[in-house]
Amino acid sequence: MTVFSKTYSKIIGTGSYLPEKRVTNQDLTEQLAAKGIETSDEWIVSRSGISARHYAAPTQNSSDLGVEAAKKALEMAGLNGNDLDLIIVASSTPDFFGSFPSTACIVQNKLGITNNCAAVDVQAVCSGFVYAVATADSFIQSGMHKNVLVIGAEVFSRILNFDDRGTCVLFGDGAGAIVMTASKEPGILATKLHADGRHSNILSVPGSLAGGALDGSAFLYMDGPAVFKLAVSVLEKVAHEALEHANMTSDQIDWLIPHQANIRIMNSTAKKLGLPLDKMVVTVDQHGNTSAASIPLALDIAVRDGRVKKGDNVMMEGVGGGFTWGAVLARM
Repeated sequence: MTVFSKTYSKIIGTGSYLPEKRVTNQDLTEQLAAKGIETSDEWIVSRSGISARHYAAPTQNSSDLGVEAAKKALEMAGLNGNDLDLIIVASSTPDFFGSFPSTACIVQNKLGITNNCAAVDVQAVCSGFVYAVATADSFIQSGMHKNVLVIGAEVFSRILNFDDRGTCVLFGDGAGAIVMTASKEPGILATKLHADGRHSNILSVPGSLAGGALDGSAFLYMDGPAVFKLAVSVLEKVAHEALEHANMTSDQIDWLIPHQANIRIMNSTAKKLGLPLDKMVVTVDQHGNTSAASIPLALDIAVRDGRVKKGDNVMMEGVGGGFTWGAVLARM
């Protein structure tokens, strides 16, 4: 009798990149004050936990940030670009208006990849990286692809209204990347994805093209209280769904890496899961909300500083506009 062994997908490399320009709360306070808008370091930190963020240079696009993160992930994985057979980029700020050609195709070209591997973008806003990992996991388990590069990359500074202190202080630019490969050892243990379009109005960029002109706003809009309320509700639930699928309990989680949006949401999620706060990776203070880039950024930082080790169980989860949310439970 032939015995078939299960194929898993496993994370074998991580990388991240933050643009050179670092903007502290004090920098932003002075910038807004010149326009008659009041804010302060204390106000920003108390509401979000953010102390600084990074902004891309005018010549840098999401693909440029993604390429830098990808190079580091490929180096850690011991692979080169032509070893890849799929590239997935999660981004709400693609290089081109209209989202084509895809940022993934541009990344492929900038990495010098010539093997005609598949390349595609995923759009689920701040849940984008989780959606992309779940997609890559399915492709690998199916046998269709072996080595997959997953990137979250954003230049949110391009869609911020700097007359709105409630949103412009929260977001930053950056990129994170992972390399996933087919493995006989358990890697991705569970993924769970959800969306509820009834809440599409609470977090969006509400502009659209009509007759070649912009109808509405090209800037991000967020109903902060509504997003907060929904986020704290769904993050605990989706984490438990992933744990149940993997036949595990929350006390088996070594590290929680939530979307780095707001420290109050993050702390609430950890407490609801019964996890001590020192088991949660926090980087939001240094780069703000980088949307689809925030989870892989935090993961790479924790891998490289030695916190996340081989064999650790890591819960990654995010929420984003759409309204979307999801979780990935991975054994490193």
